[in-house]
Amino acid sequence: MTPAERIKSEAPNIVSKYSKRSNTRAFIQILNTFIPYFGLFYLAMDAFDNAIYWLSAVCIFLLALFLVRIFMIMHDCGHKSLFRTQALNKVFGFISGVMVGIPGYVWANHHAYHHATNGNWAKYRGPLSTISIDEFEQLSPFKQKLYRFTRRIYMALPGAFLYFIFNPRFNWMLGTIKFLSHVTLTKLKHLGKPLKTIVAEYNSPYWKDAAEYWHMAGNNVVLLSVWFAASWYFGAATFFTVYISSLVLAGAAGIIIFTIQHNFEGAYAADDSNWDYFHAALAGTSFLTWPRIANWFSADIAYHHIHHLSSTIPNYNLEQAHKEYGHLFEGVKKVRLRDVVEAFDFILWDNRNHRIISIEQYRAMQGSN
Repeated sequence: MTPAERIKSEAPNIVSKYSKRSNTRAFIQILNTFIPYFGLFYLAMDAFDNAIYWLSAVCIFLLALFLVRIFMIMHDCGHKSLFRTQALNKVFGFISGVMVGIPGYVWANHHAYHHATNGNWAKYRGPLSTISIDEFEQLSPFKQKLYRFTRRIYMALPGAFLYFIFNPRFNWMLGTIKFLSHVTLTKLKHLGKPLKTIVAEYNSPYWKDAAEYWHMAGNNVVLLSVWFAASWYFGAATFFTVYISSLVLAGAAGIIIFTIQHNFEGAYAADDSNWDYFHAALAGTSFLTWPRIANWFSADIAYHHIHHLSSTIPNYNLEQAHKEYGHLFEGVKKVRLRDVVEAFDFILWDNRNHRIISIEQYRAMQGSN
């Protein structure tokens, strides 16, 4: 029996035992995350106003760590796995989404696609939009260098600004303008056409249905209101210095974590015809062997192989599931803190051999042919 077959046979037992959710444990996570976050935010702004910049910087760094944890809370709520009560998953998914600048419901829908296709790189290319070696060969030398440059680890900072601060606001506003323009112009051209039909005919690249749009709208209206109120009360310079700095740092950390969980040397990267869900959970995800404090702030997402076995397992059960069934996951790639920068070298999908490789490995392959 292959490792993937063993995992497949044991998966029902693992999921049955560890998918049990607890409102109590979930509320403890909410309290030990949200309360320190708001306290640190106030302290960071107060220190900044009083020119105690070193203290403000320390608080901003800690805020970034708590924002990573808040994002993971949103993540579990999106999987409906944090709370036993689904109404609570929706409420705290929305609140944590506002705190990290992401419409939680919309993000969860997109993230579910990643889980459904994990390891199938013909369908999902990760946060780096990893290209295949066939696609890489079609690029000019300049575009090949540009591709490598834009996937360096330091690009996580501007990427975080775009992903968490700019894009969610810009896409909602631009999408709304395009939608209203479509409705208005179509109605003027076809006066007898029912408004309901005009609305139903519109397809937006920014949302797939009305539910996603209204979640985007709700997230943005609440967040922009918070921005306005906090700027008025604390001062725009003070508030946005703390807010943007902490969220960009946290977002960069999130992008890095997500990337190295799937982009690493030899990671399983199949196509449609060769893909296997359980093999992907073993060979297409990594196990981040980090200090316990890092696992706390990232809500144990380091046990990513367990999470991809079943997203119904809440974060507070991941470690125990790994400990009990660790013998099944001995082949999972371990990534240490010192391996993080190197992991960003593996940015090509070797679609011929179903793995992730580096540009250097690709060059070596070409030289040996």
